[in-house]
Amino acid sequence: MASRTSAWRAGEESASVRFFGGGTGEAPLSWGQQALWQVMRDKHTWLPIGAWLPLPPGTTVADAAADLRFVMSHYPSLRTRLRFDPDGPTQVVSAEGEIDLEVVDAPDAADPAAVAERVWRRYQDADYDFAAEWPIRMAVIRHREALTHRVWVMCHLVTDGTGANVMLAELRSRDASGSAAADSPLDQARWQRSPAGQRHCAGALRHWEQILRSVPARRFPPRAERPPSRYWQAAYDSPAIHLAVRTISIRTGVEAASVLLAVFAVALARTTGADPVVVQVVVSNRFRPGLARTVSPVIQNGLCAVEVPDATIDEMVAHTRRRAMAAYKNAYYDPDRRDELLARVGRERGEAVDIDCFFNDRRLRQAPGSGPPPTPEQVRAAAGSGSFQWRFKQDFRQFDQLFVNVDDVPDTVALTVLTDIHRLCPVALEAAIRGMEDIAVAAALDPTTRTGVPAP
Repeated sequence: MASRTSAWRAGEESASVRFFGGGTGEAPLSWGQQALWQVMRDKHTWLPIGAWLPLPPGTTVADAAADLRFVMSHYPSLRTRLRFDPDGPTQVVSAEGEIDLEVVDAPDAADPAAVAERVWRRYQDADYDFAAEWPIRMAVIRHREALTHRVWVMCHLVTDGTGANVMLAELRSRDASGSAAADSPLDQARWQRSPAGQRHCAGALRHWEQILRSVPARRFPPRAERPPSRYWQAAYDSPAIHLAVRTISIRTGVEAASVLLAVFAVALARTTGADPVVVQVVVSNRFRPGLARTVSPVIQNGLCAVEVPDATIDEMVAHTRRRAMAAYKNAYYDPDRRDELLARVGRERGEAVDIDCFFNDRRLRQAPGSGPPPTPEQVRAAAGSGSFQWRFKQDFRQFDQLFVNVDDVPDTVALTVLTDIHRLCPVALEAAIRGMEDIAVAAALDPTTRTGVPAP
């Protein structure tokens, strides 16, 4: 995939790590991999994911090499590369191989954390060779003869955020028995192409088709303005939404994800007039049998159509949860068959149905939880503290019409908002995002608060 720098190569010093593992073979891409592959092709990126983290004092290069050998040996995903055939890519899991652990020396006067961040960015910005390169890049930072940080970046095609967390937890415990028993990407691909897998896919696509045929084709009015910097990113941070959503979640017994999605839908409908709000929710799929501990990527999008009635916010939360649960249930399918469905329905309706709106709640803890809810005084005190900022505007990387990420930050609701302003007005979008706090706070303080959206 195109990138701003040349392909990655290890630095002047590296340790060669030899590894061996099972679960070998080849198969077409699994559904989760296909979904990511589509995004990679469309957005011209290999979707690197990773981090840089401090190392325990006393860690040696041999220790870090043993860690890299452990993950390469135990996880077939990390021994997966692609072969490009006429019918599309095939995933090939190797039994053995060799990979470099880069050792980067930070100058004595440098901040090793800053050096780690620079290496992390270099790994992310460099091209990735799907056919020849192993899907993980790892380095250790050495400062004044001591290792201080580990840097790792992986191709999204072999894991997702939850899978990476499973891997890191098992690396710390040196016990990969849980994920070893989970479905590998090869196992997933084989089941998905079985009669049982095809029946499951057909059921999920019936849910999609019902929504595609019943909602208006357009959500937002077309824009005539074409500013030169088309793709904008914003950050929004609101402790008040965090407290208010927790209050509503405890009161209604509904998990925080559905409460926040309901608040988002009401804010978008109030500001833009979109009703129903049709949104693709990003679904981890880890609740499915055999997938709880898989390292392989199984995230896919579910299609959720949320009508915004003239009702209380509590009623809206219950309604949104029902719609969201149906979307989660039907978020495991063949992306190629989904695309065929989208094209067919578009032809039969005479125009494509706009579903280019995404909501990705990446928080780990979302149950109502125990303990008392925040007090009204706490909610009122936090109100008005939300911070919205447009971070950058660029044309280098394409964004969807609207993609909202909910990041896992303690004691606040932190949103990252990506948008294409040739298709969605940034003023209206900012008003909608800021309006989420007003809606959540009002509903937390008064259970009779209504959506404020009149019935059609």
